[in-house]
Amino acid sequence: MKKQTARELAFRLLYNCRVNGAFSNLAFDSAIEKSGLSSADRRFAAALSYGTLERLVTIDRIIEGCLKRPALGLDEDIRCVLQLGVYQLLFMDSVPDSAAVNESVKLVKSVCRARSAAGLVNAVLRSLLRSGKAIPEGKDYADTLSIKYSCPRWLVEKWLDEYSEQQTMSLLESSLGKPPVTLRVNTLRCAREELIEKLSAEGIDAEKSSIAENAVNLLSGGAIEYSKAFAEGLFHVQDLASQLCCEALELSCVNTLIDVCAAPGGKSFTCAEIMGGRGQIFSLDLHEKRVSLIRNGAERLGLRNITAFANDAKAVNPNIKAADRVLCDVPCSGLGVIRRKPEIKYKDPADLSGLPEIQLQILTASAGYVAVGGLLVYSTCTVSRAENERVVESFLKGNGCFEPVNVSERIAGMNKPFVTLTPDMFGSDGFFIAKLRRVR
Repeated sequence: MKKQTARELAFRLLYNCRVNGAFSNLAFDSAIEKSGLSSADRRFAAALSYGTLERLVTIDRIIEGCLKRPALGLDEDIRCVLQLGVYQLLFMDSVPDSAAVNESVKLVKSVCRARSAAGLVNAVLRSLLRSGKAIPEGKDYADTLSIKYSCPRWLVEKWLDEYSEQQTMSLLESSLGKPPVTLRVNTLRCAREELIEKLSAEGIDAEKSSIAENAVNLLSGGAIEYSKAFAEGLFHVQDLASQLCCEALELSCVNTLIDVCAAPGGKSFTCAEIMGGRGQIFSLDLHEKRVSLIRNGAERLGLRNITAFANDAKAVNPNIKAADRVLCDVPCSGLGVIRRKPEIKYKDPADLSGLPEIQLQILTASAGYVAVGGLLVYSTCTVSRAENERVVESFLKGNGCFEPVNVSERIAGMNKPFVTLTPDMFGSDGFFIAKLRRVR
């Protein structure tokens, strides 16, 4: 049996994500790990597939310009080969132009049903070379940004309408390239300085975060989940925004916390550590399979104050008692984490329209668990007014028992009840936090 090449693996990853709807972070990582390729070939396949997926809007506009007839009738396998070829020509300096063209022609013959399409692929890629690798100009400002940052026009227009130009540019610029990795120190097992020293001993460079207490920025060192420090439960990976969300709960003297949409458990873990392993945290999620992720993570970290079980967050469970704090981190469109999951930006916006109703249902049900005087934090990893401020505003109109309070008095820019984090602020993912207190 012929061993697959790095480009064949990249093709299958891209095709599986684009055509079959697989999630890049799950499908790509698993397939690359099981590929049997050398480490160099695995790195190349990952860079090619992730990079192409990230730049599809730009690449497709280029392909359209190089074709004599519209690309609507292109078979999906041929389109994927073309996309991979264009990406190599434009964005992979390590690949000579001749290799990008010739290997793409070979790839057609290897993976496409219509092998005769090799001539088409050759013609399109050589047309791009003759043009000097020119990228098409936009018809207007939004179109120009769409092409430059490979972001669908509807999303560019949405952000320009809802946020400042600075925030929009921050979201667009940060949506491309390798995202930062931030760790949360398990303070029940070690101090932040100790973790940094232990990572250094393993050849992993890290530094203290200046924003969140007990956060560590990873500088270099590869796959952190294979480190000895990870196996020893000294940290978990968590973006800075999620850590700031947990801080907003004011957990220093709290007895009970309910995390209503907890899987895979990162926020529950951080809260348990802030609470010093004291009190009780009830970590809930809809499916038992996802609840098991919480249990496994808590076990690795040695967090004994977490109880995880399945629960439907859209309805009040009469068996759950009132708590001092409730975290309502709802399912969302994920538009704040595009740099981690680029396929998110290619969703049909119509598919997102029903989310606010579900989010409001979950927020309303979650409010039923908050004790008088307690705090309710609503959060999302999206940057969409419809899923953020408007959901909370709708909730407050029908719930006079709650009043907004400032998210944080410690950090400038967060001393207000509703906070939208964009990457230009702290380098975090796009994120939303709203903080409410039950007054009666």
